[in-house]
Amino acid sequence: MTAEGNLPGIDTTKPHSARMYDYYLGGKTHYEVDVQAAEAVIETVPEIVAAARANRDFIARVTRTLATEYGIRQFLDLGSGIPTKPNLHQVAQSAAPDARVVYTDNDPIVLQYAHALLSSTPEGRTAYLHADITDPAAVMNSPEVRDTLDLNRPVALSINAILHFLPDAAGPHEIVAALLEPLAPGSFLCLTHAAADVGDPALDELGRTVEEMYAKVGTTLRLRDRAEVARFFDGLELVEPGLVMAHYWRPEPGQTTELKEGQPSMLAAVARKP
Repeated sequence: MTAEGNLPGIDTTKPHSARMYDYYLGGKTHYEVDVQAAEAVIETVPEIVAAARANRDFIARVTRTLATEYGIRQFLDLGSGIPTKPNLHQVAQSAAPDARVVYTDNDPIVLQYAHALLSSTPEGRTAYLHADITDPAAVMNSPEVRDTLDLNRPVALSINAILHFLPDAAGPHEIVAALLEPLAPGSFLCLTHAAADVGDPALDELGRTVEEMYAKVGTTLRLRDRAEVARFFDGLELVEPGLVMAHYWRPEPGQTTELKEGQPSMLAAVARKP
């Protein structure tokens, strides 16, 4: 591991999706077993590194947009992952110093590094909840969420690059609906998901190959097509430009991407709860 030794409760014998993602982003919180698995994926799909960075950039743009254009001051980040700068609260509080952020993850390694997520402006607040997205009631009823966020006011629910690790049997659409249910009108869902249909049969076949590669190291990866991802936004009002690849969602002037024309990142959208 390129971080600090072998941390308790962490299986260092098997690759982990969060540590592989950290490697894609150029982070330092991973083990050799994660490097080997990630490099195998990169060899098959080199653009996965750029796609991971596009996803991170999308999160920053959305957070900034919601804080500045829509007045959102509360953010709930599910499956927050290993801290990487800028973290969501840093983006939110740079735009709105009084913003409040709750991070949630169930990975022991994220818990070990949660201190990086707990810095805050004096006007704002951050909290970390060690919990599983598959138990939405436990998340939404937790003291960390209830004491930090006012659910009677709008909240931005951020679920990025996590739902494709849930099989259909886990009921991902039902989970998202349950998470949205207690949120006030005017709340937002911000979501990214790895795509199964990107308009290129060769790339779609590569996606199936990557699913198999993750399965071999013990990780479920369920790519979903555009219609399946769109279902997460049922009953919500999509914000322009709707459901698009992450790097096409309101790119900032002069912002560049390593992705070439036609290469996918992740399907992404932001929608408002009426």
